[in-house]
Amino acid sequence: LTSTTAKSYLWSNGDTTRSTVITSGGNYQVTVGNAAGCTATSTVTTVTVLPPPNATITPSGATTFCQGGSVTLTSSAASSYLWSTGATTQSIVVSTSGNYTVAVTNASGCSATSATTVVTVNAVPSAPTISASGSTTLVCPGKTVTLTSTAGTTYLWSTGATSQSIVVSTAGSYTVKVTNAAGCQSASSGATVVTYNVCAKPTGL
Repeated sequence: LTSTTAKSYLWSNGDTTRSTVITSGGNYQVTVGNAAGCTATSTVTTVTVLPPPNATITPSGATTFCQGGSVTLTSSAASSYLWSTGATTQSIVVSTSGNYTVAVTNASGCSATSATTVVTVNAVPSAPTISASGSTTLVCPGKTVTLTSTAGTTYLWSTGATSQSIVVSTAGSYTVKVTNAAGCQSASSGATVVTYNVCAKPTGL
């Protein structure tokens, strides 16, 4: 607030300069004096400070997830929205790692910016491969082959086994998925097919 020019100034908030900076609502006036010592008091100026909007972000679920997933971030209600991504809707769908904020404006034109919501997207491991300890064609009862997955944190075979290696004694098609330290699971490995040939009966018996 700025007074007309005078020799001296006394604002109702105690300031004695020609201008005073107001940050809170209230009724303000100034008394000015001239060189002769005469004074006059202004009419009241009423200042109203409007409250800022509430700016918060609510995620629809976990903000740490595996690649291929997503989370919806929703702003508290306002008249308009501006996300750090440039989006202007109340909600955005996020599928990449990053720091997300939203600036909201209410009907009075007051704005506020939310705290940062951090989204972490963890990589999915590559599909594993299976190596066999020997021939995958079994001959004669009791013969086996050991199938071993490339390294992961945990394992899930098509048989239900959860070890890195399995011992196979029956024909079938075998696959494995691995999970990394972040808990993200790979696609299935290519199938390793194990066949079984019945032993031929020795001749002459």
